[in-house]
Amino acid sequence: MNIVPRPEHPRPRFYRASWENLNGLWEYAFDFSLSGREKKWNERTSLDGTIAVPFCPESTLSGIGFTDFIPAVWLLRRFTVSAEQLADAVLLHFGAVDYETEVFINGRLAGRHVGGYTPFSFDVTALLRAGENTVTVYARDDVRSGAQPAGKQSVSLASAGCYYTRTTGIWQTVWLEFVPRTRIAGLYVTPDARNGKLDFTVFLCGDADGCTLRVRALSGGAPAGEMLLKAGGAAVSGSLALEVVRLWSPESPALYDLELTLERSGAPLDRVESYFGLRSVEMRDGCLFLNGEPLFQRLVLDQGFYPDGVYTAPNDEAIRQDILLSKALGFNGARMHEKVFEERYLYWADRLGYLIWGEFPNWGLDISDPSGLAVFLPQWAEALRRDYGSPALIGWCPFNETWDYAGRRQDERVLAEVYRYTKTFDPLRPCIDTSGLYHVVTDIFDVHDYEQEVGKFASHYRGDGPYLTYPDRQTYRGEPYMVSEYGGARWEPKGGPGWGYGSDPRSEDEFAARYEALTHTLLQTDYCCGFCYTQLYDIEQERNGLYTYARERKFSQAVYDRIRKANTETAAIEKRLRR
Repeated sequence: MNIVPRPEHPRPRFYRASWENLNGLWEYAFDFSLSGREKKWNERTSLDGTIAVPFCPESTLSGIGFTDFIPAVWLLRRFTVSAEQLADAVLLHFGAVDYETEVFINGRLAGRHVGGYTPFSFDVTALLRAGENTVTVYARDDVRSGAQPAGKQSVSLASAGCYYTRTTGIWQTVWLEFVPRTRIAGLYVTPDARNGKLDFTVFLCGDADGCTLRVRALSGGAPAGEMLLKAGGAAVSGSLALEVVRLWSPESPALYDLELTLERSGAPLDRVESYFGLRSVEMRDGCLFLNGEPLFQRLVLDQGFYPDGVYTAPNDEAIRQDILLSKALGFNGARMHEKVFEERYLYWADRLGYLIWGEFPNWGLDISDPSGLAVFLPQWAEALRRDYGSPALIGWCPFNETWDYAGRRQDERVLAEVYRYTKTFDPLRPCIDTSGLYHVVTDIFDVHDYEQEVGKFASHYRGDGPYLTYPDRQTYRGEPYMVSEYGGARWEPKGGPGWGYGSDPRSEDEFAARYEALTHTLLQTDYCCGFCYTQLYDIEQERNGLYTYARERKFSQAVYDRIRKANTETAAIEKRLRR
């Protein structure tokens, strides 16, 4: 039996009922010599072993657990389609494949994609036949090249420092979608909370001339607005006035259901289900305002790693539980750090009321030369397009700690150009050009401060001017200010190897006291608008999490209570701006 792991629909903001999950047992072969293309492995009808997709071969959940370098991997699966399904169009979707991908149907090339973190799809109708078919995926991956974003994937044989187990090949859901040839192809939604309406653009495929698009919003299952628009061309745009206005926030994550129906002569051609949240985000007076109210960002670092799945959550509930663990400690959001997370993470953040920053895994890519922009920007654009509609997503951070590469400084033109592109695409959310390092142009000036001595840490935030971690290479221009990484003390109750920042606390009480003091300092610094604590859980050799890598408790309930109380203290900037 081919048991289907991760059976839930992978794209909740663009759902059709006519889909088929291709996760489960595939066949695979490693291509250590990169000769599989010459050997025409794309024409093979079987491969050497079996692997559980969507888990990467480095993971234990894949059934393999091979953690040495894998230059390339081939994956193969057989599936059937009926003549009826082939009457219209068939799309083959990939949530993410790391890194350079070629996809073959029955030995013939269906398409190529570059980038290990963003989704892609191909119309494979012409390559299919009624009955059994074969899909073959070829993925090349080289995290040591300096030419590809790889995030926290280790460039050494073993995990070390803040680099962890690599991911090669498929690591998100693969699925088929059976669609009409004239159909809804995409959707952008922009909430307008002030005016109680939803601005939208719906993209179309095929001959939509003479069609109409019905747009219907529901709130709690009750009608909240509907309109009918004439369709034609590549897109339809409009503004839907909402009869019921319910704002989305962490305390009350109200969501609207959205139904899109493409019709011809009153008969439906295609139907897509989505959802949206009505909320506003702006930066002013040195603070983030959500729905017109000042909001201190109490964030935690989440790196999206799992002990058994590496990049891939073992199940949907594991994603949900990570957010609940964080909220239980008084955090109101997270930095999705050095990774483009699964879409299901954003779905649960939307549903549970959890603020998130969209980040990209820039580590591994050399941007000391403008040529790095040609690699980075197309992949970043795909991430922007994928996640734009999430109400939980409140900001963008394309780069994290752009350290010098081989003794060369990052090219500031790359950072500036990516910032400008991001703001052109999405002018409503703030953008941090590069978190924690040398800002070129940014909406928020952030620093990373891992000082563990509480008195010295507090001294950084006394006086009129903000603390700069690299004053010789940083220029503060009055932007809103936050400390987007701090803390990170190691706590390993069972002893053993592993690292954290600074000296280890000698007891649970000392850990809690340090946490309270560091966090209190930031909350009571008048110009600080947010923090991000490192981190929610341990990862492999990094033991500075508030939970273990398996998401088990590391502290007594009394310590967790103290952490929650410290996190939920009213911030000085909130007191000042709420007067």
